[in-house]
Formats: sequence, C-alpha cells, structure tokens
Amino acid sequence: MVSRVIPVDPFDLVIFGGTGDLARRKILPGLYRRYWAGQVPDGVRIIGAARTEQDSDAWRVFVRAAIIEFVAEAKHDPDVIDAFLKQLHYIPVDARGDGGWKDLAGMMREGVTQAFYFSVGPGLFGDLAERLHRFKVACEDCRIVVEKPFGRDLASAKTLNATLAQHFDEQQIYRIDHYLGKETVQNLMAVRFANVLFEPLWNAQYVDHVQITVAEEVGVGGRGGYYDKSGAMRDMVQNHLMQLLCLTAMEPPSRFEPDAVRDEKLKVIRALEPLPPEDIVRGQYSAGDEPSYLEDVEDPDSRTESFIAMKLHVANWRWNRTPFYLRTGKRLNARNSEIVVHFKQPPHSIFDADAGSKANVLSIRLQPDEGMDLRVTIKEPGPGGMRLVDVPLDMSFAEALGPEAADVPDAYERLIMDVIRGNQTLFMRGDEVEAAWAWTDPIIDAWTERGDRPLPYAPGSAGPEDALILLHKDGRRWREITP
Repeated sequence: MVSRVIPVDPFDLVIFGGTGDLARRKILPGLYRRYWAGQVPDGVRIIGAARTEQDSDAWRVFVRAAIIEFVAEAKHDPDVIDAFLKQLHYIPVDARGDGGWKDLAGMMREGVTQAFYFSVGPGLFGDLAERLHRFKVACEDCRIVVEKPFGRDLASAKTLNATLAQHFDEQQIYRIDHYLGKETVQNLMAVRFANVLFEPLWNAQYVDHVQITVAEEVGVGGRGGYYDKSGAMRDMVQNHLMQLLCLTAMEPPSRFEPDAVRDEKLKVIRALEPLPPEDIVRGQYSAGDEPSYLEDVEDPDSRTESFIAMKLHVANWRWNRTPFYLRTGKRLNARNSEIVVHFKQPPHSIFDADAGSKANVLSIRLQPDEGMDLRVTIKEPGPGGMRLVDVPLDMSFAEALGPEAADVPDAYERLIMDVIRGNQTLFMRGDEVEAAWAWTDPIIDAWTERGDRPLPYAPGSAGPEDALILLHKDGRRWREITP
C-alpha cells in the first residue's frame, strides 16, 4: 500500500513559548517528523518567540537537541535536519510589553497561511491576542492554537473565550486536545460510521456498558504546584475524558465536517445527567517506594484528588439506562488509555450454562500501543464437546495496511497540520468547553461545601477499593489495567 502524505502549501508558524518544554518535547520534533515525511515543504517559516534573549542560531541548537532526543534515531538524517533548521528563526518577544513585536511583524509574509501557537499559560492568551493585532502581526484570516487549561471553571472559561473573541472569530481559534489527534480515536469514528456492522448495535439495546480509562504510572512529580490547584477532575475529566465520551456516545453527524461533528459532541455534554455523590469516587495516592501525593505537592492537608472513578448516564434515546464508567488516576499499576464497549449477552443461549459463553467486547486502545481488539466467542478446538472460548478477532492494521501503518504521526503532528489546512474537526469549540464546565462545576462545588477528603490508595494499585465497589454493586467489573 502506498502512503498518501499530502504536502501543504508554505506557511508561517509562530510558536510563542518556543523555548518551553512543550515546544521541545512535542511541537518542534513533530514539525521535523512532518518535514522528514515530505509533508512540510521548503519555503515554510517557523518562528520561535519567547522572553529568552538569543539569536536564531542559538535556537537552532536548541531545536537540533530536541530532535535528537525526541525523534527516533532512524530519522536522524543530518542533511534533512540541516535543511529543516534553515527554515527556523527566533525573535525575543515580551508578551506583556512592546519588545520584539515590530520585529515579529516584519518577519510575517503576505499570501501564505499564518498560524500562531500559544504554547504558554492561559494568563498570557489575552496579552498575545491583543498585541498580534495592535502591532499588525496577524493577517485577517490567521489561526491561533491555544493549549489547555481552557479556564478552571465556567466563569473563567467564559472570560477566556470572550477575551479571544475580542480579536479572533471562532473559526480562527483552535483549542487543542492532543487526545483527539490519536490515530485510534479517529478510527473510532471510522469504525462506527463507515461500517454497517457496528452502528446498528451502538445503542442501549445491545450495549451493556462502556468503560473509559486513562491510567498513568507516574505521580504529579514536578507539576505538583499546578496539579494541586486542578486535580484529576479539572486536569483530565473535564477535557480529555469528556471528549472521549462524546466521540463514543454522539449521534452520527450529517457530514464529516467540523461543525457537524462538534454539534453532536455538544449534544452529548448537554445530555449528561447530574452526578450524585454515590456515583463518584475520589482518591489520593499514599506513600510507597516514592513520595505520597501530599509529599509531592508539599501540602499535608491537600484535599485535591489524583484519582477519579465515576458512573455517568447520557439522557437520550440511544443510551437510555446504559452506564458509562470513567476513571483516571496517577501512580496506578500501568500506563493505559482505552475505550471499552461491553455488549450484552445474547437474549437466549442455546448452550449449557457451563459452556463458557461470554459477551462480546470491543476495546479501542489509545496508549501505549494504539489498536483495536474485538473479543468474540467460538468453540474451543478439540473433541471435548461444545465448550466455548473467548478469543480476539484479528484486527491488525499493520498487516492489512503495510509497514507505514506502524509509523503513524504523533497526535501533535496531526493536529498542527490540521491547523495549517484549516480543519477544525478535532478541535474544541467554545460552547463545548463552556458546556463541559457547566456540568463539572456543581460536582467540584459540592466537594468543597462538604469538605470531602479523597480516599487513600496504594501506588501501583488500580485505585481505591471504593472504585471497584462502584461497578461491583452493578454486577460488573472494571477491565484490568495492563501495560
């Protein structure tokens, strides 16, 4: 199978925060990989902008080191790296002052796509947006990319959206959530809407329940100060898990176009029922071989959660009484992110009860190894009678699509190229963000009013025991978290 890497036209991309950790680990290595693949043409101009006083040559040294560290060695072609670095420039810019803005304006070209990546804290979004216009840096149809967090509650999200709207139209704003750029997340839409096999079964009549898990082995580490002001609910559930839930539960859009897809996602969020206290479990990892959460954040009285499990219901015809179980946490027993659809048992079994019949399960694995797995029941080989066994149906993308299927772009690579193409399908709209906070805020407010403390759980476990009970009381079990 021939790979279809379609080049884009030349563009100017400014990375505010160009010396930061996100630029070093994800944005710049991702742009290099797209250049190496032939998708980013010569004639592109990538401009780093930050407070650091240095010249373009010094920034190129920084970028070269990032490429060597975060790009696979097979792509370390010195000639390609040199050619890529020639397209890089750097300008010191003061986000809250006037320094560097006229120089940046002089670098921008007319007649090419302009994009500005705000790889900075949200407190600088308004300053950057205002100066891009005051100093006439941005053209009328430019695009801006903003990183989460998109506020910390509904009020701040509305303020942030209003600030950006003073200078940019909604179609110019790309709110990035890297989970939506993962290959398997997009394959979820393809599996649902391009195959008659699944969509007729994708409803309460045939689906028993859905589990969405985002588990991490690491603790909060050096992010303790930030994380303790957010917690798992704000840091993961309100954005990443909410988006995965929307793509799993949404109705088929009329067309595969940005607003058609985002309209259906918004309907899911607005259909979420209020969450009662008994349907949510909060946890905090205790001490083990490494420091506890309280030691990591240096606050012995912190009531911020590092783990959440919850049971949700989408109040519409498709999902009537079908529970969605979500969980996410730090310092769990493995790094694993997946969406698992558990189908119901056949309405009538013709086999003996001890034959071993099991319900079908479709798992969509986001990390660490992206892929899909469909468990079906077949007869166990051999002459021992009709004994049934649960086996995976082969859905190997690599075998079907060739070697390039194993070398899929990183989520950031894909999303940055979508910005350049002007495709907002995989980016959140402002009303989506506000609707998610409108559902989340009452839950967080209730914890504060009651003074709830998270439950302790052992590092390397699957979370607090109460999270297991959340499913056990419904006669179900969490899928095991495995590497």
